[in-house]
Amino acid sequence: MSHFTLDARRSLCPMPVIKTQDKIAELQAGDTLEVTCTDPGALSDIPAWCRINGHIVKESHEKNDEVVITIQVG
Repeated sequence: MSHFTLDARRSLCPMPVIKTQDKIAELQAGDTLEVTCTDPGALSDIPAWCRINGHIVKESHEKNDEVVITIQVG
């Protein structure tokens, strides 16, 4: 298992989800991806996308006007 990061700051909906989808397509099951966004909608949009696509949200929080979501690839 490996850990990766994705900077999706300054991207508006739906780009944080699309960038997350594109990056996860490059990863292996069990890998983790930490996504950092400034779009507050990503706090609900990315977890919804994960549920639909079989990935697990390990953690999500807001920090300094940024949303940070850690996903385990399913």
